[in-house]
This record gives sequence, structure tokens and C-alpha cells, in this order.
Amino acid sequence: MTSSTPYLIRALYEWMTDNSLTPHLLVDTGDVDVQFPKALIKDNKIVLNISPTAIANLIVGNVFIEFSARFSGVEKFISIPVSSVLAIYSRENGSGMTFEKDEILQELFTVTRKMFFAFNKERTSRSFHIVL
Repeated sequence: MTSSTPYLIRALYEWMTDNSLTPHLLVDTGDVDVQFPKALIKDNKIVLNISPTAIANLIVGNVFIEFSARFSGVEKFISIPVSSVLAIYSRENGSGMTFEKDEILQELFTVTRKMFFAFNKERTSRSFHIVL
């Protein structure tokens, strides 16, 4: 059975934006290979504003959440595993939901990541980078 977490994140995100609330994600950065500004990380956690005015190209998939965001004026492509999301909540009133670390999604993320890096090693003649 698939995890309900990505479905709940999508639903709560839509509800928040429909009601002019500002959705935020609380993310465990221990499993995320993205260079966030160190000042934004506290206890291996970061809060990300994912409102439509703060980010672009949001995709909430069943395994990854991806979007573009600016940090100190520098645009970055962000890709985080759904299993690293600890909560989605609104800035205005704290409405939202917390999540337990999903063991099945975490395992799928680990396998997907290993497959990507194995594939990427074989293609060393071409240079491209995907942040997981």
C-alpha cells in the first residue's frame, strides 16, 4: 500500500492556498542533499515557505517534492524526499499536520538514490546534476 503522506501534503497545500494561507514545510535535512544556508537549519531541520509567491514549479510527487526557490537572491532547484517532511502548516494560524518518518518511502528513496548514482557513474562523459 502506498503512503498517504504525499496525498495529505497535496490536499493541505491546496486547502491552504485556497484560503489565502501561507503553507510551510518542516523538513528533516539529515536525508536531503541540498545546500541550504546554514543559518536556516536548526537541529537538522529547516522550515520552507512553499507558497506560490515564494517558489516556482512546485511538484508534489509520491516520492519527491520539487520546486525552485531563491536563497539570498540565488535561485536553486530543490528536491526533497517526501519521507523527510515532518510537517506542513500555515504560517498564519499553525493549521496543518505532522508526519512520522515513513519507513517505506525512506527505503524507496534510498534505493532510487543508489540507482541514480550507479547510473550517473556510467555516464561520466556527460555532465549533468540532479539534486536528490
